[in-house]
Amino acid sequence: MKQARSLMKSRTTLSEGMFVEMVVWQVPASVPGSLHCYKYRLALVSNGQCVLRYDNEAGKGDHKHIGGAEVPYTFQDLETLLKDFREDVEKWLP
Repeated sequence: MKQARSLMKSRTTLSEGMFVEMVVWQVPASVPGSLHCYKYRLALVSNGQCVLRYDNEAGKGDHKHIGGAEVPYTFQDLETLLKDFREDVEKWLP
């Protein structure tokens, strides 16, 4: 049986109290609600609060959290996912 494989795990400090954490796995079968073989969590944390997160929690599929709102996200490929996340992070930076 094929196992999950870690593709990315990083934590980058942007400023005091603010960091980005990116975790991406290639999984043997798609997560329920998603149509691709990746499990991911990309987050921007500011002063202990997650202010931006892209993820594909089982059963919910691909979506993002912006502040307190949860909105659908259309996954195209990993490159686009990372680009979209970085662009949203830029909008939060002072």
